[in-house]
Amino acid sequence: MSLTPTQRADLERNLAHAVTGCSERGLYHGAKWAAELLNSLPEGEHSITDPPPAPDAHLERRELPRFLLAKALFDSREYDRAAAVFLPRPPPPPAPHPVPPTPPQPPLSALSKKAVFLALYAKYLAGEKRKDEESEMVLGPADGPLTPNKDLVMLSNTLEGLLTSYYAAGSNGDGWLEYLYGVFLAKGKNETQAKEWLIKSARLRPFHWGVWQELTALTANAEELQQSIAALPENVMTFIFHVFANQEQMRFNAHVHTALTQLLALFPQSPFLKSQRALLYYHSNDYEEAAAVFNDILRSNPFRLDSLDCYSNVLYVLGHRAKLSNIAQCAALIDKFRPETCCIIGNYYSIMSEHEKAVMYFRRALTLDRTFLSAWTLMGLEYIEMKNTHAALEAYRRAVDVNRRDYRAWYGMGQIYEILEMHAYGLYYYQRAAALRPFDPKMWMAVGASFARGGKLSNAIRAYKRALVAGSYQKKMGGSAAELRASGGALDPDTLYEVAKLYERVGDRREARAFMELVIAQEESHPTDNDATFGVGVTPNTSKARMWLAKFHYAAGDYNAANELATQLCQDGFDVEEAKALQRDIRARIEAM
Repeated sequence: MSLTPTQRADLERNLAHAVTGCSERGLYHGAKWAAELLNSLPEGEHSITDPPPAPDAHLERRELPRFLLAKALFDSREYDRAAAVFLPRPPPPPAPHPVPPTPPQPPLSALSKKAVFLALYAKYLAGEKRKDEESEMVLGPADGPLTPNKDLVMLSNTLEGLLTSYYAAGSNGDGWLEYLYGVFLAKGKNETQAKEWLIKSARLRPFHWGVWQELTALTANAEELQQSIAALPENVMTFIFHVFANQEQMRFNAHVHTALTQLLALFPQSPFLKSQRALLYYHSNDYEEAAAVFNDILRSNPFRLDSLDCYSNVLYVLGHRAKLSNIAQCAALIDKFRPETCCIIGNYYSIMSEHEKAVMYFRRALTLDRTFLSAWTLMGLEYIEMKNTHAALEAYRRAVDVNRRDYRAWYGMGQIYEILEMHAYGLYYYQRAAALRPFDPKMWMAVGASFARGGKLSNAIRAYKRALVAGSYQKKMGGSAAELRASGGALDPDTLYEVAKLYERVGDRREARAFMELVIAQEESHPTDNDATFGVGVTPNTSKARMWLAKFHYAAGDYNAANELATQLCQDGFDVEEAKALQRDIRARIEAM
């Protein structure tokens, strides 16, 4: 993918205008994202010009002193005071002595759209701030959806009326007000309408990154993603949205990697796009590759904390304590009050088995940002380690409230209900996790184990076979041991053993024998494998399978086969005494013949 000089100039101009537009409206994350992408373009001649005048530029000129005051108050986080510069003031309480009347504010329809946006957004943030203050401590009695933003309904109704009047007059909200209305609707759980307004905003202001983030949060699956993309203009931002949404939904196929490679050809130095590559590797459990990409990002952007919490997760899984300690120290020096920093430090304490300190830092991250998903899921894991199932369950529930697509929260709730021996609930949550993560064998193994505990053996067998297919990256599920063997590739011996035991429980000893033989076959490399060193070697379950087969042949009267398997067991180092006893019985039977 390459750009002509004209296309490059348009792209630079649109990104620069997005930085300015977001900054003027207090959308700092969107401004930072656009500026970062602008600076990741290859070196060349810059042709950035001033943005064209807004349709209501005369209003902006007239209210400039008040807008500058409101923006200064907004930047000082005095949100109520910033909103009061433009919004009508509520009537004052009755006073014992007459007070001079305050001059009335002009109606919102007489203001520029930029002033309307800043006023309503400031009022919304003031309500969010009050909501967080009323929620008090994380996981406290007032924390959660029970504490609403009390200004949300009023703001939503006000903006709805304004947008209706704008569209009736043949105008629009300039893309920014459509975005804000979409945010209000999404907060009010009116997701269908929110998505419609966000798509309108994306058509008008495609380089405002906040729109695409909100759209991604409202997109539940691949089908909804395709519907959204079909309604959006074909441009580079829609292409980035496609990659970002797939990454957020943890789809890491070759098509997504190819699309990301094409984008990196346009923006070769973009840390955001590089982090998407690292996250794709992370979701596919390719932790070494993810660590390499994160390390490259950190070298080129040593003060960038975005997505660094995921890097700490990777280092945690790989067991790199020294590296994780170093990242935690660096993050604390950069900004100790960022949620990412708190999660990194929490992961460090977790890997050191200091779970109370880890929980303290995860709670600190959530105090800074209640929607920070990683902190909820990681805190749930820590509470499980501390045997506090009630707190762990609540943390996972809050994670699901933040992002329903997070399979880790669903899986965690399944684990907790299994600990509590509420197997029906555990099965439900495992199935939700497996639906979100269909190619992860761990999810299907959990589903199979739950079915087996509930006595649904045929369902358990099907779930374990799905785990085998997912583990060997096969697209078709084998119906029998023969079909699985014909499919080629590596199979997990532990899962095979569970399937064999289930077949034994349902009375199908023929299939049980076939799967036990498959278990033993995983000790050595498969003839279709390129890696000659492949093979799990002798494990407890391969030895159990060998013992089962030895007893099977002994019962069938095939003493030579049984003796050969028993001899192998004596060499394995597992169940040696039982194998020797079996050999004595075999010799006695042979001598008696």
